[in-house]
Formats: sequence, C-alpha cells, structure tokens
Amino acid sequence: MRAVVTVVGKDRTGIIATVSGLLYKNDVNILDITQTIMQDIFTMITLIDTTNSKLDFAELKAELEKVGDELGVAITLQQEDLFNSMHRI
Repeated sequence: MRAVVTVVGKDRTGIIATVSGLLYKNDVNILDITQTIMQDIFTMITLIDTTNSKLDFAELKAELEKVGDELGVAITLQQEDLFNSMHRI
C-alpha cells in the first residue's frame, strides 16, 4: 500500500535522518520526497510504499507519531487512497 507521510515543525538537525531511518528499519520504501524550510519551519512530504513493512499501518502510524514527539514535530501518516478519493467525480 502507498501512503503519504507529512512532517511539520521547527527546523532542527536530524529530522530527515530520523524519519527515513525509522522507515528503513521497518522495510518501508520511500518513493518520493520533498522538503523545504519556510523561514524556520521545516516541512516534508514523503510518498512511501508499505508493502513489505514489518509493521501494519496503525503500528507504523504510532511509531511515526512517537518519533515526531521526540523531535518536536508533527508527523502524520495517511493512506494514498484518501487523496485519490477526494478527486473522483
């Protein structure tokens, strides 16, 4: 399954490394990633593939939120289907 990870918060060292490390450790593939810093606010959107993940969706979401708390950023995980269904006529 494909999903979207968003990360928003005060910029600091190690955000990308920590989030991508968690994904790597759980066999989640990063398909696309974009990040920018708007003044001192870090923003990142990542498209991932969870097909081979060691964690189910709820477990991965919880782990990402835990890492977000540790980093002081907000991390959300949403299934790609949510975005696709918003644009169906």
